Amino acid sequence: MADRRTEAPDSTAVRVALWRAMHVQADPSPHVFEDEIGLRPVAPTMAGAAARTWTRAPPAGSGLLSWRARFIEDLVVEQAGQGVDQYVILGARLDTFAQRRPELASRLRIFEVDQPGPQAWKRRRLIELGCGIPDRLRLVPVDFEASESWTEQLTAAGFDPGRPAVIVSTGVTMYLTKDATDATLRQIASLAPGSTPAQTFLLPAELLDGADRSGLQASAKGARASGTPFVSFYTTQEMLALAREAGFTDAGNVPGALLAERYFADRTDGLRPSGGEDLLMATT
Repeated sequence: MADRRTEAPDSTAVRVALWRAMHVQADPSPHVFEDEIGLRPVAPTMAGAAARTWTRAPPAGSGLLSWRARFIEDLVVEQAGQGVDQYVILGARLDTFAQRRPELASRLRIFEVDQPGPQAWKRRRLIELGCGIPDRLRLVPVDFEASESWTEQLTAAGFDPGRPAVIVSTGVTMYLTKDATDATLRQIASLAPGSTPAQTFLLPAELLDGADRSGLQASAKGARASGTPFVSFYTTQEMLALAREAGFTDAGNVPGALLAERYFADRTDGLRPSGGEDLLMATT
């Protein structure tokens, strides 16, 4: 039986790392986002199994992951330029910011919050690969569905709740119950004034048209088959209401279509991300 204290990341996390790498390896340049490091910790057999899903993925799958990753990284750069030096990644999985952007990372204290088992696995693999765990990267194990106070865990790991931070969560809310997402938003709203949360969420399929609806349905089917089903979808109004009830007075929606236009408008190869995922932005 596998040791759940150091269990490998699920196939969804591996697939995200694969898609990021495939955007660089298979799509024409210029690349919206470059990340080939995320596959390094993954055993060849795991990467191979995920690669076999590539041909069954929505054609613009890599583009979707590229725009949301690029937007978040642009946000971190912007906030760091304004003096914010704490960066919290909720549901970090195989995130590689600390490894890919060492100069920017050296100006920040980075907190990766994730499930205990996969995070312990990632820690071990980073050490085995010689990457190590730099002092400014803190790995914080939390089970979001267990009603744990991840802000308490953050503080214990060196987070300063009296200073603003960037708090991001991408590709996570669809796997959580709405109660868990509500609890997460309430904890974020309690952080220091000037903090900036950014969180993606999936729209209900009935609000989408054509290829976007088909792409979302294919992704949902693949998630179920992998044992990590999508459990929560939100209309824009529902997500904004949830944010306001959590305590945010300044909350807004950033449509995925708008970001697709920003990052893909000048391409001549026809590469476009599929729709169906928007982004909640707020300030405390």
